[in-house]
Amino acid sequence: MTQKLAPISKLYLLVIFVILYTPIFFLVFYSFNSGGTMYDFEGFTLDWYKELFSDTRLLIIVLNTIVVALLSALLATIIGVFGALAIYNVRKRKTKQALLSLNNVLIVSPDVIIGASFLILFTVGGMKLGFISVLCSHIAFSIPIVVLMVLPKLNEMSPTLIDAARDLGANEWDVLTKVILPYITPGIMAGFFMALTYSFDDFAVTFFVTGNGFSTLSVEIYSLARRGISLNINALSTVLFLFTTLLVVIYYFILQKNKPRGMGARK
Repeated sequence: MTQKLAPISKLYLLVIFVILYTPIFFLVFYSFNSGGTMYDFEGFTLDWYKELFSDTRLLIIVLNTIVVALLSALLATIIGVFGALAIYNVRKRKTKQALLSLNNVLIVSPDVIIGASFLILFTVGGMKLGFISVLCSHIAFSIPIVVLMVLPKLNEMSPTLIDAARDLGANEWDVLTKVILPYITPGIMAGFFMALTYSFDDFAVTFFVTGNGFSTLSVEIYSLARRGISLNINALSTVLFLFTTLLVVIYYFILQKNKPRGMGARK
């Protein structure tokens, strides 16, 4: 049964959303300012967006960011799913808790520490900083996120489903591909989109492991901001915000599509 929110709760939620989204809408609003500053709105213009999309170097950086985000999310999802299956199949409670604790280290650790650790690792290993170092680091900090998204779905799954499949003659591969993976698909999709969003927005770790000649949007926005206030930053940030919002909307529709039909009718 659904419970109605009290008026004070609705007011509280409204205040929280206003606080969270006002700076974003302020940034988006002034990305159309012809005055070139964030103080006085002189008139509407799309010049900043035209300048943004005519910048070849910036378009290459956008492409770099998208490629790194997609590849790291895909590889982290594959590794994270098998990692979650391995943790789920551990019988000893203490061992399982130890593995979960190790999995959560990269989530609770400060990004600065993680970035510095990867920088030391790549430097000692002789790896040149650039695309590969950024991709490897993004995969590493995305794997625990995928594991945490997939494990709850595995814990929800009834063991009788697997037993029934084996009784009907299914081998281990059939059990994995025809029973387990279809059941945990919502968790897999959630892990993929979470990893994609984290990779796309990450700054701290990327700042440490990126090298000369390779950059991502978050690092580029930071570099532009250090040079002074420019509405190019507003336009770029607006595009980034809209892209992230689009990912959330796609993820929402995927969840609605995978939701059992009977659940939507319950009140």
